Amino acid sequence: MNRRRGRATGLGALLAAVVLALLPLPQDPPAVAAEPTSSAVTRRGTKGPYDDFSRLEVTVHQTRNLRGQGLRVTWKGGEPTGQGTDFLQIMQCWGDDPAGPKREQCQFGATNISALAVGANIGVRRLVAGRDPLEKEYAEDIPDPEYPGQTTSPFVPFTPVSGPPTKKVTDWTYFSPGDTNEEPYAVTQPDGTGEVGFNLQSTREAPHLGCGDPVGTGAAARGRGCWLVVVPRGSFDPDGTQNNHKPQSSPFSQTNWNQRLVFPLDFLPVGDPCPTDREERRIAGSELVTEAVTSWQSALCAGHTTRFTFTQRGEELTRSGLLAPTPTSSGLGFTVEPVAGGEKAGFVHAPVAVSGLTVGFFWEADKIGLVRDLRLNQRLLAKLLTLSYPYDVRVGVGGLAPLDHLKGNPVSILRDPEFLELNPKFDEVRQGEMNYPGGILLSAERSDTAKVVWDYVRSDPAAREFLDGKPDPWGMKVNPFSEDLGVAGTSLYEFPKADPSETPLVVGDRTITYGALDRSPYAADFHDAARWIRRGSHNSKFEAEDDTATGGLKLKAAPIVPGSRRALGIVDAASAARYGLAAVALPNADGRFVLPTTASLTEAVGQFRDSAVPGVLAADPARARKGAYPLTVVTYAAASRSLPADARADYARVMRYAAGPGQTQGYGPGLLPYGYAPMPAAGRAPGAAPAAPRGGGGPPGPGGPGGGGGGGA
Repeated sequence: MNRRRGRATGLGALLAAVVLALLPLPQDPPAVAAEPTSSAVTRRGTKGPYDDFSRLEVTVHQTRNLRGQGLRVTWKGGEPTGQGTDFLQIMQCWGDDPAGPKREQCQFGATNISALAVGANIGVRRLVAGRDPLEKEYAEDIPDPEYPGQTTSPFVPFTPVSGPPTKKVTDWTYFSPGDTNEEPYAVTQPDGTGEVGFNLQSTREAPHLGCGDPVGTGAAARGRGCWLVVVPRGSFDPDGTQNNHKPQSSPFSQTNWNQRLVFPLDFLPVGDPCPTDREERRIAGSELVTEAVTSWQSALCAGHTTRFTFTQRGEELTRSGLLAPTPTSSGLGFTVEPVAGGEKAGFVHAPVAVSGLTVGFFWEADKIGLVRDLRLNQRLLAKLLTLSYPYDVRVGVGGLAPLDHLKGNPVSILRDPEFLELNPKFDEVRQGEMNYPGGILLSAERSDTAKVVWDYVRSDPAAREFLDGKPDPWGMKVNPFSEDLGVAGTSLYEFPKADPSETPLVVGDRTITYGALDRSPYAADFHDAARWIRRGSHNSKFEAEDDTATGGLKLKAAPIVPGSRRALGIVDAASAARYGLAAVALPNADGRFVLPTTASLTEAVGQFRDSAVPGVLAADPARARKGAYPLTVVTYAAASRSLPADARADYARVMRYAAGPGQTQGYGPGLLPYGYAPMPAAGRAPGAAPAAPRGGGGPPGPGGPGGGGGGGA
């Protein structure tokens, strides 16, 4: 029998058994239709008093069913960016006027771009009195709030959706350099094109914008809309001057603001889609289903008297809660590894989601520009996971004694001959350590997914030998503190960072130290990691600043500068797709470098091995061949047959929806988010014949177009 066909049939048979065990339903809940047409919007620039933007065309590729996510923005017909000239400034705004937002309603002015060759006021809200003949509202100097009796330049205050406006240019009451999402310097390439993945924020991340605040109640609620504003910049200032041939003025100066392109953004409502007075059914489990379950909740609520509340938690804790339930426990859990005992212990398992893990990245490199293609093998991944590069523990070595236990190792992955063999384009930037994104960002959660990653690393003999202390062919050795953990001999359910090294920072007569957890910190979970990577930062803290509360020092993160943003980390494919991260190509058992696409994820499921529980398949990266992606994972819903009949019926409804209508891909509520691969038809409908995965009209994940080939890179 064809192995892939056999696995698909096994999924279908398992689902049939599950539904019968938990109580069959007369019919599935109605399917939610996928979005029928693209919601992309294109706007064209116009001729200004001095610069001509009439050939510029900007496209926002999704304007409906939005949330906190990455948003693809592309353009063509622009003038190539020079030394501080010809670029775009992009910002998110709120505003209820159908014509678009006011400049006071836009989040902008907090990004540090002083390191770039740009004009003095390009990235701020400050205007210069008398320099814009069209400026009427903010045309005069104003009293300086910090120095009574003196005046300062006018500025455009930020007015939030609720609350008073800001009082000065550096008033960070609502947003700051640490959390703003503005793009103050989006570069146009020599061919006149450009692209950014804008870090869109909902009201969860930016309550002062209110995007997605529920308007209305229950199933009829809609999300408050917002705006994306693009201000094209040329080489002139509003008064027609060219200071060193580059503009000096803020995008909020009236002449510049008049050139703006405005895009409406339709947000999904943020919050519980179900009325809170309905009977609650608790479900909990793996982060691998968080994106999917969040989407499915509204459809599960429609037309029923119960609501399902989901709590994300580690799979091990989820299984423990199912085996030893309390009155407040979740009756349905999502797990990767099965509940111990399986059917013999009274538990049934239903496959609900095919996803994967990926090394997602956002990397702006000197001389290269935006990096889109990157390869790592198992040994390089092992080096990153074990903090074996000195630069992952300590930033530079200037004036400090080298780390003895890492002596002789390449200071960063950019100096590693193995990395450069796989990624030769980095050879020209390897001397600049500031091109390095820093240590790999990892989730702090203990989870089954961490074990899948370690299984993958250990599946390669060269990587396993490196973890066991054998140097690579160029002499690099594993960090001995990680070697002592025994990771060569067993796969862990976490990513330990065991290096205890401390680095002193001295300012005058005061000293503070930072360690590996400051230099290479954890993220709270995959979603948190994806958000930080999208910003181009690990939130790494290795600089000192005054602590006004104690009079001592405290650690701070380095500023995030456009053009120099770079970060990478292990995330789930759905979070990577949500935030528009690029994915690292990884080698499978055939040595073929593969990306996580619909086709490669589905191919891998057909090669899974049987677990200890009959019918439940286990990821096995060592078996992934042909076009299979090695970090593919199937998540199962598990429930006990001893639950009361009404609870079994409700949880069976969740399983049936998840494995049926919930496998239709799309952006809207009730659909399967991109980054998941729809399960083969036989895994969704009992008795159906095996079938190839369906396409979805959008990106299946961070790796590339939907349904394409085997995902080879």
